[in-house]
Amino acid sequence: MLFGNGAFAHSTMQILRDNGAEVSGYLTRANGNFGASLVGKTWMQRDHPSPIPIIRKWKPDVIIPMSIDWHNEPWATELKTPIFSPVGEAIKIERNRDFARALCEKFNIAYPQTYLAKNKLEALEILKNDPRPYVIKNPICSPKSPIQAIVCKSVEDTYEWLNRVDFSEGVFLQEYLGAEEIAPFAFVSNGNIQSIMTHWEYKRAFTGDMGPIAGAPLGSLVEQDLNDKYGLMREFILPLQPWLEKTHFCGILSVSAVKKNKRWHVIEYNVRIGVTINPFILQMLKNPAEVIIAVASGRKIKPSWDYPQKWGCSLTLAGYGYPYPLSVKPPKLPVSLTATLDCDLWWNEVDKTDNGLYTCGHRIAEVASLAKNKQEAVSIVYKNIEKVQCLGSYYRLDIGG
Repeated sequence: MLFGNGAFAHSTMQILRDNGAEVSGYLTRANGNFGASLVGKTWMQRDHPSPIPIIRKWKPDVIIPMSIDWHNEPWATELKTPIFSPVGEAIKIERNRDFARALCEKFNIAYPQTYLAKNKLEALEILKNDPRPYVIKNPICSPKSPIQAIVCKSVEDTYEWLNRVDFSEGVFLQEYLGAEEIAPFAFVSNGNIQSIMTHWEYKRAFTGDMGPIAGAPLGSLVEQDLNDKYGLMREFILPLQPWLEKTHFCGILSVSAVKKNKRWHVIEYNVRIGVTINPFILQMLKNPAEVIIAVASGRKIKPSWDYPQKWGCSLTLAGYGYPYPLSVKPPKLPVSLTATLDCDLWWNEVDKTDNGLYTCGHRIAEVASLAKNKQEAVSIVYKNIEKVQCLGSYYRLDIGG
């Protein structure tokens, strides 16, 4: 059973069903549920505030959450089914930014200069005493956080933003190190670590890495990496093995790293399968359901890989006005296909009516492909995304460049 919505729910459920699993979805938002409804039984959170009665009746083997916020729900303590996510202290490595910083310090992992500030006065005093550009983050990571990451590239940028952000939960100031970023992913099951892929994420809204950082990436490029090709597992994840074993960490662990002065530094850890790369992880596996259940249950991992498909590319078709808030709510715009796609199409915020598909939000779809090399994966995606038409939509033109 999946907890989530949009392209994440559509792709995860479809791929697991194609591999023989019986799938269902507990849909956590009011829109973006058309894709999941095509694949299996679904329930809306607004109609079922707690999934526990559904879980007790349908008895899924595993829960796959899209967000880490599931563990804050009032029903979380009642959940007995294995969940593809760390729990307890282990989830803090993503949720609590200062906890992750302290963990890096304990295990001698490179981390940027950081500060916690409770209010604007404290934050401005920090900037005065240590003037440098900072990335402004919420101390607690959540989709509902009052601050989503604001990347400042100068002291002046930082000062101006600190005069505008919401300090209701304080701020986490992390030194800005640059734009060269990479992210290795691993399965972790009670201290058993298996490298799986390396990820390059296109976080900003527009081509050329322009515009604001969007709520989810506008594109992704992944390379199957079972042997830690870039050495980042050895540097940032393997040193944590004692802690991972102590906390019975079971799930995905990824680390976003940025290079400064020829050295990589951790900027954050994540414990989710990812909203744009989840299909690549599942499709590269020959036995995805078996692996997900084994990891969630804390058993030994025995993944079987589809070796020819080593590269994946994902591209978001964004809708009218994305990612900016609009003063006027746009109409539900028709979405059409000019031809059949020869790669994957995962629906995001669209609904179906008697007259066809229409937008019901800002992110329309993800177009994704797997291939033997990077160039082929990128080429397939760009050839196919042109077949998805919607007024005012756009996509980045520089994935894989």
